[in-house]
Amino acid sequence: MASQRQRKSPAIGVKAPLPGFIKPALASSVERVPSGERWIHEIKFDGYRVQVHLADDAATIYTRRGRDWTRRFKKVAEDAWHIKAGSAIIDGEVVVPAANGTTDFSVLQNELRGNSSKIVLVAFDLLYLNGRDIRSVPLLERKAELKKIISGTDVQFSESFEIDGRKMFTHACKVGLEGVVSKVRDSSYTSGSNIKWVKKTCAQRETLTIAGFALDEGKWDGVYLGRRKDNDLVYAGKVDNGFDNASAAELRKRLEPLRRKTQPYAKRISRKGVWVEPKLLAEIEYRTKSAEGKVRHPFFKGLREDL
Repeated sequence: MASQRQRKSPAIGVKAPLPGFIKPALASSVERVPSGERWIHEIKFDGYRVQVHLADDAATIYTRRGRDWTRRFKKVAEDAWHIKAGSAIIDGEVVVPAANGTTDFSVLQNELRGNSSKIVLVAFDLLYLNGRDIRSVPLLERKAELKKIISGTDVQFSESFEIDGRKMFTHACKVGLEGVVSKVRDSSYTSGSNIKWVKKTCAQRETLTIAGFALDEGKWDGVYLGRRKDNDLVYAGKVDNGFDNASAAELRKRLEPLRRKTQPYAKRISRKGVWVEPKLLAEIEYRTKSAEGKVRHPFFKGLREDL
C-alpha cells in the first residue's frame, strides 16, 4: 500500500535514513507580534503538540516529549495513514475544532476520556519526506510539500497568512482564538526554543504544579498551585474555576494516592488544604500575575500529561 501512496521524492533536502523522534522547534513568547515581509503568521491552536512519523505503512504519534501516544490518538494515526508519502515526519497539533474555528484544551481533555472521533490533526510543518531530511529547506517550501501530501485526507493544513502580524493578532483575539505564531518565512527547522518562531497569546497561559486541593465542607473547592524555582516549589495561587463535577471527581481520584502530611512548598503558606506530592501538572489560563507571582483570575484548563 505504501508504494501506491508514495510520490516521487522532491529534489529538496538531504538523502538520509528516517531519524527517531526529533526534538520539536519551540516558539519564544514575545510582547508584540512582529511585522514586516520576512514574517508569516499562523493561528495558534489550543491542543496537544505532536510529531507524526509515517514509515513502513504505519503511523506513530509522539508527544512533544517523545512519548508514544499512538493508541491514545488512534483516530489521528488512522488519518495520517492516508497521507500520500512513503515516509514522512510531520509537526502538528491535535485539537478538537469548534464550529466557529476555535480550539479549546479543556474540550480536548474531555474528548480524550473516550476514544474520540472528533479529534483532528492540524499539520504545520514537514521535517522529512520520502527518504530525505528537509529540515534545512526554507519554511514555505516545506509547507508547500506538506500541503501536497495531506490534500484529500482528514489531516488539516495550518495556513500561513502574509498580512500585518498585529492586525492578525487583534482579529484572532476578537474571534476567540488562542493567539498567533509568527515564523521567519525562509527559516530552517531548528529544535528547541529559537527566535525564528515566536508566539503571542490572547490570554496568559502557564503550566503549573498541583501542590494540593481544597475542600469546603467536604465538597471540591479547587487546587493549590506551585511554580518550580530551581529545586524549590513556590506558591503560585489557587484555582477554583474551570471544574465541572466530572473533571473535579477525576482529578481528586488522581490526587488522592499522592497525599502527604506536609505542604510541598519551600515556604509554608497559611492555607488549609489536602497536600499532595507535586507530580501532576495543570494548564492554567489567567489574566495577570501579582508581584509575588500568584496567578489572578485563574481558570483550570486540564492536566498536562504530555509533558
